[in-house]
Amino acid sequence: MTHAAPVSPVDRNGLRERVDKALTEFLAGQRVRLATVDDALVPVAEAIEAFVLGGGKRLRPAFAYWGFRGAGGVDSDQVLTALAALEFVQASALIHDDLMDRSDTRRGEPAVHRRFATRHRESGWGGDPDGFGDAAAILLGDLCLVWSDELLHSAGLDLWALARARPVFDEMRTEVTVGQYLDVLTQVTGDTSVERASKVARYKSAKYTVERPMLLGAALADAPEDVRTAYSAYGLPLGEAFQLRDDVLGVFGDPALTGKPAGDDLREGKRTYLVAAAVEATDDAGRELLLGRLGDQELDEQGVAQLREVILGSGALARTEQRIATLTDAALTALTAVDLDTEARQALVDLAIAATRRAD
Repeated sequence: MTHAAPVSPVDRNGLRERVDKALTEFLAGQRVRLATVDDALVPVAEAIEAFVLGGGKRLRPAFAYWGFRGAGGVDSDQVLTALAALEFVQASALIHDDLMDRSDTRRGEPAVHRRFATRHRESGWGGDPDGFGDAAAILLGDLCLVWSDELLHSAGLDLWALARARPVFDEMRTEVTVGQYLDVLTQVTGDTSVERASKVARYKSAKYTVERPMLLGAALADAPEDVRTAYSAYGLPLGEAFQLRDDVLGVFGDPALTGKPAGDDLREGKRTYLVAAAVEATDDAGRELLLGRLGDQELDEQGVAQLREVILGSGALARTEQRIATLTDAALTALTAVDLDTEARQALVDLAIAATRRAD
């Protein structure tokens, strides 16, 4: 149960292709809808299409799908379409996150706020290009969140399944939003405690990446309580491990794979578990350097290298890697405590490995 399968669980049963098909069809309809309002909205449709269809791991629909199947749910296009709604929640969170972090790129392409600022400049419009880009990103992120709801409701689920799914979907969107606020608050208050970093990771990313999608799938399958309990015991530690891997990649990742500049999390002043562990364990000189340069938008390659040395020297990277391993083991152990469909159980094992060992 500890070896990843040759075929990714995101691709098994044509999952990624079917999710992409549902998204493509929905977005095509939305493009027509926006164009009937005003031709000026076509670039909005194009930007969201490029963002949603141009990348993404499709992990959240995969966790939800295999959670559904594990609880005995029967595969259908309606269920896949409903689960594709998770990708619009993800798009909304990323568009807003890039704006708040002032990130220039996402998946190797200009972030949405940069894309629309450039459009403003090239069109020679009046006013502040960056202000226009910011406003556009806020609105496009909001539109993605609205569309997540619309896609869930229009997927063709029966009313009882939709009623079971609704509270999970609502709770998930609340959690990711308040988690994002806690992240912003933590950056301005300068709280570098491991406890705060863990809470931000849990609510900003962990719960809506694994646990809530799993529980969404369980709700659609009308899973019993023991299955839902096991899914939370799997999803919470695995979601945190996923975020910790993201934090490591934000500092040590290869830009060619991550699509983000090297050390971008350091420039953005992210108070991650990795940074908190370094602050806690390094010496006074290292702490002064790390806290003094963290959040410096002008941090160059040499500065990034210096902060990496502090993090490595403090043992924070090793500590974070160990925590990822411990959390992943806890998640996998939770799957052994409940009776699940055999194929789905293996897919969830493979997903755990893929989510925590990735390089992008």
